[in-house]
Amino acid sequence: MSTRQSEGNMAERNKEAMRRIVLEGFGEGKLQVFDELFAPDFREHQVITGLPPGVEGLKARVRGLHAVMPDLTYTIQDMAAVGDKVWSYFVARGTHRGEFFGVPGTGKVVTIDVMDLTRFENGKVVEHWGVPDRFGMLEQLGLLPSPRQQAAGRAGGQ
Repeated sequence: MSTRQSEGNMAERNKEAMRRIVLEGFGEGKLQVFDELFAPDFREHQVITGLPPGVEGLKARVRGLHAVMPDLTYTIQDMAAVGDKVWSYFVARGTHRGEFFGVPGTGKVVTIDVMDLTRFENGKVVEHWGVPDRFGMLEQLGLLPSPRQQAAGRAGGQ
């Protein structure tokens, strides 16, 4: 097998692992997926204050997300892999039922765009960088004014 074929196979295996992480781990809340697919020294670059580091912090985040949005689902929109890295774009969708940022459940359905970069070594995740659209989510929950509301406020105040 050529090096190029081997790299292609590795990229496809990493993409399949990432699909499982997003759909089974985050979407279905199957926490054992994280134990199976993450290295013990996994490093999370998307820091969430108050959570433990590594895989245990990731599992706590998933439990917290499902407590806030019990019907949470994920749809993978696009994914690309080169070498040891997988880039993913997916959309999370759920109904705000539990307390979030001190705000009780509103019953509003929110969608959150997420861009991720995940690095693998020997089939295991060793690093992750994530960029969820938190401002968009907060706006949908009514916790931030929308740009239209801000513009209307400026126009009305002149």
